[in-house]
Parts: sequence; C-alpha cells; structure tokens
Amino acid sequence: MALPTGSFAACSLQPRVRAASRAPTLPSQNATVARLAGHRAGATKSGVSAVCEPLGPDRPLWFPGSSPPPWLDGSLPGDFGFDPLGLGSDPELLRWFAQAELMHSRWAMLAVAGILVPEVLEKWGFMEDYSWFDAGARDYFADPWTLFVSQMALMGWAEGRRWADYLNPGCVDVEPRLPNRKNPVPDVGYPGGLWFDWGNWGRGSPEPVMVLRTKEIKNGRLAMLAFVGFWFQAVYTGEGPIDNLLHHLADPGHCNVFSAFTSH
Repeated sequence: MALPTGSFAACSLQPRVRAASRAPTLPSQNATVARLAGHRAGATKSGVSAVCEPLGPDRPLWFPGSSPPPWLDGSLPGDFGFDPLGLGSDPELLRWFAQAELMHSRWAMLAVAGILVPEVLEKWGFMEDYSWFDAGARDYFADPWTLFVSQMALMGWAEGRRWADYLNPGCVDVEPRLPNRKNPVPDVGYPGGLWFDWGNWGRGSPEPVMVLRTKEIKNGRLAMLAFVGFWFQAVYTGEGPIDNLLHHLADPGHCNVFSAFTSH
C-alpha cells in the first residue's frame, strides 16, 4: 500500500465547496492556497488526472485538525493527507506510488473475491475440497510449465502496454473512432471508453468521478488488508476465512486472533 495516499477507509468523502461559498481567507491562507495551486499545476503536468475535481482545503483528513503536506493537495483519489515520512514529496514518485497502489488494490479485490466465492460455493456443495492456499498444487487442464509460460506471456503483454501508457499517456489507445462521439481524454490507470466504461460512469462530471475513484481506492485498501488477514489465518490455522469466521462465531472467546499466539 502506498503510504503517500494511505488513509483509513472509514473517512468519508465530501463534495468540494465552491470558492464563492467559502468564508474570506486570511493572507497566510491565501499564500498556502496559492502554493498548493502551483504544486497542483506541476503535478498535473507530471500525470495526475485532469478528469477529477480536486478537493478543497476543507476536505476530510486522516487525523482531524492536522495539516496535510503541500504535495497532497486533494487532486488524487483517496488523498486524506497521510504521508508522515514525506515519501510523496517528489511529484514523479507520488505519481508512481498512486499508480502502484491502484494496481495493487485492484489485484487485491480480485484475490479476495477469488478466495471467498469458491469457499462459499464449497459450503453450498458446488465444489469439493477447496482451499485457496494449496490451489497451485492441483491438477489443471495443462501442466504447470505450460500454464506458467502462458500466464507470463499474457501478463507481460498487458503489463507492457500499461507501462507504455504510464510513460506516454494515450500511446496504446484502442478506442474506436465513431462519428458524433468524443473519445475520452487519456487518463493513466483509468482506461475507460467503450471497452472498460461502456456506461460512462467514470467520465461524467468531475466531482462524481472523484467520489467513485475514492470509493474504489478505499475498497482496494480494505482488500489489501483483508488478503494479509487471509494469509495470516492460513499460516496459523490451516483453514480459509469462511471456516475461521464460522469457528469464531461459534466460540469467540477461544477462536480469535489472540489464540494464534497461544500454545496448544
């Protein structure tokens, strides 16, 4: 999880307050806003999305009353001003961290769904003897080397195109050119268009787009934490998350996180 954009998922997103409705600001506040605006302009040139509406200085923060660093100016989804080590002070590093967190979040959400859904299907009798942590040792339609090489080729192609788009936004655009239709502006990490956003949910008005992207990154952060929890449970209990949950509900006093550290 990238620290510069990390936050507690419990934080809620509020729409940006228009400048006309804000109270008059002091000279020192004007200087701060000007500095943030200058940094935002520089960050946009380095790749921060121009589709989202940046949140104002009154946005919710990870710690109420704290002052966010100037490089976390509300222009990134899920930005709650959390960067105690200053890892995102370099605009290029901040751009990389944001993309890395976004990709890890999406993979984690897929992984959590891929663990929970088959285990539920096993409980309902649609699958037999399922456990996510030894799934790689099972026999499939092809031998392990064939599957490995095929996966490396397919993932290499996809990741290569993603990397090219990161270096040169829009260079791998495959959107069809249709009459009377304006194609979306290239936005790294959010391909959109007919292939990935046929409902045009992610390219509407700026504020709802920021809300949707913030929800995605918050759910992704929860998924990354959930996967770490699944891994911890598998190592110490040898069971999946559904089994662990059922055992905890049956005997919460003895089946809990603390029981993993007690001797049997």
